[in-house]
Amino acid sequence: MAQTIKMIGIGDEGKQSLLPLYEKWIEESEMLVGGERQLAFFPDYKGEKTTIKGGLSSLVEQLQEEEKQVVILASGDPLFYGIGGYLSKKMKIDIYPYLSSIQLAFARMGESWQDAYFTSIHGRSIKGLAQRIDGRSKVALLTDGENTPAKIADYLLSFGFMEYKAFVGENLGGEEERCGWYDLHEMAKTEFSPLNVVILKKMSEGPSWPLGIDDHEFYQRKPDKGLITKKEIRTLSVSALRLREDSVIWDIGTCTGSVAIEAAKLAREGAVYAIEKNEQDLENARQNMAKFRVDATLVHGKAPDGLAEFPEPDAIFIGGTAGGMKQILDICCSKLKADGRIVLNAVTIENLVQAVEAFKSRGFETDIMLAQISRSKPILNLTRFDALNPIYIITAERKKVD
Repeated sequence: MAQTIKMIGIGDEGKQSLLPLYEKWIEESEMLVGGERQLAFFPDYKGEKTTIKGGLSSLVEQLQEEEKQVVILASGDPLFYGIGGYLSKKMKIDIYPYLSSIQLAFARMGESWQDAYFTSIHGRSIKGLAQRIDGRSKVALLTDGENTPAKIADYLLSFGFMEYKAFVGENLGGEEERCGWYDLHEMAKTEFSPLNVVILKKMSEGPSWPLGIDDHEFYQRKPDKGLITKKEIRTLSVSALRLREDSVIWDIGTCTGSVAIEAAKLAREGAVYAIEKNEQDLENARQNMAKFRVDATLVHGKAPDGLAEFPEPDAIFIGGTAGGMKQILDICCSKLKADGRIVLNAVTIENLVQAVEAFKSRGFETDIMLAQISRSKPILNLTRFDALNPIYIITAERKKVD
């Protein structure tokens, strides 16, 4: 039977970060497992050394059969964006954490950290970071060689995050430790050690937009404005999608991007994929997303082309099909996750009938709302109402099998 494995967190200062008991466990072990940097702290180790490289599944298989007394070294707190979370689900491990780099960074700042938002772009795409962090008072970021502080600064500046300053901690706990505050323009021009963390602190109030952004706030096609899902219809449609914080959303025929933007702000831990055939509208969508701090995937194309490349969605909004509804619904209905929803806006009775029949033939149940909205408008010293075009909001769900 395999021995119980010990996992010990270690700091950038090496052995000095360890309790004497932990050093004793390492000396008495028969196999020491860790990254190259961690193993280098123990040049005189007498047992077998195993370097962690690539995926962890093969390491799990090896350790599950291992009869030797094993100690695994991990950086900082192994359960904070570390290997401890994965390995502890696969086998019995006793974990002894050290201070995480984030904890050390907040200590150097002299700031509390229980109210901070934590996210990692270490080995992960920076995509979607804008909506995840927008409006948060403190943001702690784990970086890597690709997502450097300079790249993060450029990224944030492209979305207008001018209200934030950054604290960068380099080589925390080590002999070459360096910490300092930077404005984003300064950080974009500075080179940092590869071992760093970035903490963003909001220094002033930035812009904010509640659900139901006014239509005039969006960049729109000129001179023929109006090609936008109106605020009231947009709010009803987004509500019908029943989004979660981590929902993956498709927006087909995104035009100005208004629905994609509202959806991304609700599903800020998820992802939005939008497609638009008109190049001018697509450029407006890009400008709107930069303004409203939404980092969605925008594709220039005419659906259904390109939809097969998107990941499986939890929710789909179809604002316009420009023909090809059958092919679009074939892909949407087949790739939609279980318990997902499709919301389709139709202006004409013919499109309504076609959509309902198409959903029914694919095993979906529909709920239809006819939205007839009028807005007040002053006339001299009186008030009258201007009617918006009536819209059919069709919500489709897959029939549940008893």
